[in-house]
Amino acid sequence: MDSFFFWASKLGWALISPDSLLLLLWLGGLVLSLVGAQRSAKVLLSCAGAFALVVALLPVGEWLLTPLESRFTPLEQLPEDIDGIIVLGGFLESSPSQSWQQTQSNNGAERLWAFTTLARQYPNAQLLFSGGSGTLTGQALKEADYIPALMREAGLGARELSLEDQSRNTYENVLLSKALVKPQPQQRWILITSAAHMPRSVGIFCAQQWPVLPYPVDYRSDRDRLWSVELLFAEHLQVLRDASREWVGLLAYYFTGKTASLLPGQSSECVLSS
Repeated sequence: MDSFFFWASKLGWALISPDSLLLLLWLGGLVLSLVGAQRSAKVLLSCAGAFALVVALLPVGEWLLTPLESRFTPLEQLPEDIDGIIVLGGFLESSPSQSWQQTQSNNGAERLWAFTTLARQYPNAQLLFSGGSGTLTGQALKEADYIPALMREAGLGARELSLEDQSRNTYENVLLSKALVKPQPQQRWILITSAAHMPRSVGIFCAQQWPVLPYPVDYRSDRDRLWSVELLFAEHLQVLRDASREWVGLLAYYFTGKTASLLPGQSSECVLSS
């Protein structure tokens, strides 16, 4: 596995994420002010203030999310037969779950709901969960460890379930999952992940020559309110952070050869039709 890419991507994102950039602008302005560079300090602080004001009032993050979430349309009709269903991790919080001894999910919990729903609809399909730990310091806590209990709670405890628990990012999700289940060329697999995350995921599946039928869930943007003006700084900043991470991920994965195209869509050759 590519440990250098994993560490570089985590550390790089920690520096260039919107919240980090805003903090660096403020800190830079403060330091420059303390050393007497008042003009430069005013420039940085003005940039920080303008950035914060725009983020607070406008749904900039949703503007970035919408084109990603629109790349794959929700399935209106599912095929009669499916060989396998794969859901990518990222919707469970391993550390809080361990701390409270109760499984905790985040905004991506729709992935699990879709997974269990489709598992009931296709009782003969192979089930696969892919997700280890994406943190730098919490590699001992694996997201996959909590899935069997959730499947039992959903009444699916008797189903055979493949667990891939070593992946640290989306690239490793696909690489290790393919090695685990060894999908055949004629098989039809449904891929479940968040809508904004689907383009990057499909790009990796295409690069690994694993055709999938995308099943996007967990939509974050509201196309009816893209031009609304509301004072929601914390909420807007979080959405902007999520959207920026996906766009940065698309660029990083493309330029390192991990995806087949910069912005994969419905017309990609490896995307199956329903």
